[in-house]
Amino acid sequence: MALLVAWVWRAPSPLHAARRAWLFGLAHFAVGLYWLTISMHVYGLMPLPIAIISLLALSGYLSLFIALAAWLTRRFGFDPTRAPNALSAPVWASLIWAAAWTFSEWLRANLFTGFPWLSSGYAHVDSWFAPWASLLGVYGVSFITAFVAAVIAGLIMKDPQKRVASQPSYAMAGVIALMIGLLGWGLGKINWTQPVGSPIALRLIQGNIEQGLKFTPAHLQEAIAQHLKLAQTPTPTNSPTPAAILLPETVLAVFQHQLAPSVWQAWIEVAKQQSATLLMGSALFNAQDRSYTNSVIGITPDTTVEQVQLAATGLRYDKHHLVPFGEFIPWGFRWFVDLMSIPMGDFHRGAKSQPPFLVKDQHIAANICYEDIFGDELLSAITQTPNTVSTISGATILANFSNLGWFGDSWALRQHWQMARMRSIETSRPMVRATNTGVTGAINQHGQVIATLPTHRSGVLDVSVQGQQGTTPYARVGDWASLLLSLAILSAALLMKARVDKRQHPTA
Repeated sequence: MALLVAWVWRAPSPLHAARRAWLFGLAHFAVGLYWLTISMHVYGLMPLPIAIISLLALSGYLSLFIALAAWLTRRFGFDPTRAPNALSAPVWASLIWAAAWTFSEWLRANLFTGFPWLSSGYAHVDSWFAPWASLLGVYGVSFITAFVAAVIAGLIMKDPQKRVASQPSYAMAGVIALMIGLLGWGLGKINWTQPVGSPIALRLIQGNIEQGLKFTPAHLQEAIAQHLKLAQTPTPTNSPTPAAILLPETVLAVFQHQLAPSVWQAWIEVAKQQSATLLMGSALFNAQDRSYTNSVIGITPDTTVEQVQLAATGLRYDKHHLVPFGEFIPWGFRWFVDLMSIPMGDFHRGAKSQPPFLVKDQHIAANICYEDIFGDELLSAITQTPNTVSTISGATILANFSNLGWFGDSWALRQHWQMARMRSIETSRPMVRATNTGVTGAINQHGQVIATLPTHRSGVLDVSVQGQQGTTPYARVGDWASLLLSLAILSAALLMKARVDKRQHPTA
């Protein structure tokens, strides 16, 4: 990012800066999101040239937000070498860039349906900056990294006429950046939450069903049999039997009422044999309004077949943040969907706030697919009451159910895993993930990896997870803190710019 900042600062005008940043963003997103062509071309059977053009079109749109950050920086910023205070000027110039960058990332995540994938803060999930997420969220980490990048840009640009101050004048900014890193290290030592209840044994299933076969009727029974076998895998010696068995998103590729009663009876028998709660991803049909949802449904030893077929087991989560083109078709884009041979439709949106599942003495809050990349939207689960009477309020464990089989063994799997780790840091909650092809694993409340399964292999991961109770500062205020900080800096920059312009161009 430091090179981008230098390029922006050296641009002759705000418009030139925006153009340069847009080109940077185009390359950034086209490379980082290359895996979208796999779903469109390999599984959607879209002609490869059209898939590439579609990727470039999306990348071009996402790049507009980076261009906005560059334009704001040059429009409301100033030349540090001409400022009255040579030491504070670089700090202020770096803050303006950080604020503009953070605001543009927040806007990208919230405008229309939002798409925060590849937000810069995620790259620092293993750095000293990561603990800042417990205060300011991932956009706070983005702010800090953008500020440090601007400091570095000033240090590497030697020409004082290139809109940055000379190297010595960046000493103050460098000291501030170092202090931010040290404070982040210290924040990582704070326990914002406390253990609650007993550690819970969870079984995470990774079926590794080939995506090209997943939705074919001929392979449905084979997929069911494979997942049943994995769920009944003997527990390792000296390990507790799982209290809950988690199966991936759309583990069953048909609606619940389309399966024979014997299939559901087999799953109920697994719950009885293991004395466990099954939490499985499934598309559910709602007979009352003939709508359907992408859901997680729970099965206990006491569940009946009729309850499952009616999707009325008492344990259910319906996906709220739907995927455009996959779960709903944006207005005017039917023609684009028709270019692909992927089962799509308009799913019904679940409620924004839904209670977590109560398993043993832990509250497991579900999220499906890419819902866990929207950190602010997971916070309501932290304060929600559980499905039954309990002395504990809110989720103690987060659980993601995904199927990234659409994207092959690509960067998408690791990128999604990286974002899940950031959610754990933000909320100080452990996160478990049950996926079709990976990454299936468990993360502790500090964002550290407990265990994972190899990607694109079928398997079972038995883990013991300790639930957490309490809230981080971020869990209380969400993204508002980093957003308001950025807007305050940009507003101050606008006022200062107006004053400077007024002095330079006084009215007659």
